[in-house]
Amino acid sequence: MSFSFTEGNMSDWKLTDRQWDELDELRFSTTDKALFRNATIILMSAAGRSKPEIADDLGCSVGTVDIMRRRYREQGAAGLANKKPPGRASRATPEYRAALRTAVETPPQSLGYGFSVWSLARLNAHVAKETKISFSEDQLGRIMHAEGFSVQRPKHTMKGKRDEAAYDKARRKLKRMKKGRWPKIAPLS
Repeated sequence: MSFSFTEGNMSDWKLTDRQWDELDELRFSTTDKALFRNATIILMSAAGRSKPEIADDLGCSVGTVDIMRRRYREQGAAGLANKKPPGRASRATPEYRAALRTAVETPPQSLGYGFSVWSLARLNAHVAKETKISFSEDQLGRIMHAEGFSVQRPKHTMKGKRDEAAYDKARRKLKRMKKGRWPKIAPLS
């Protein structure tokens, strides 16, 4: 990469046609808004715009303009991509996630449980028993979402566990009562 610039003065920085095209292609081929902004900072700098003008037009700080200019000088176009900030590694290891996926895709009754629908609390307890790793229900919900699962409240019904004939008879009787057809009751004396 060849640049002609005076250190610290980007208005004297001239990009080659190839560099300009590379940055333009980068801007319009990305869906990352930060990468688009960072490439635009370099193009605006090469066009002679001042740091405050660039910052104002792009809605960023003058410090961001400085950082992007420095990263472009040091690393080229590759330096414009934002790096994931360092942080603590997730306790949800690949093994935990695999155990979670397996549990979610397996009916609880086939694992010996007396319920038919997983709740977050039950799922957390089951996977913790297998992996020795436990999360809060909120965090487990976020992990489930990241794994592509939807967390919903179960609808508890007695369907399949009740006497359907008795249920239908009681439902019809209630409907008659609501319409005013009360059964005859002997008056109290």
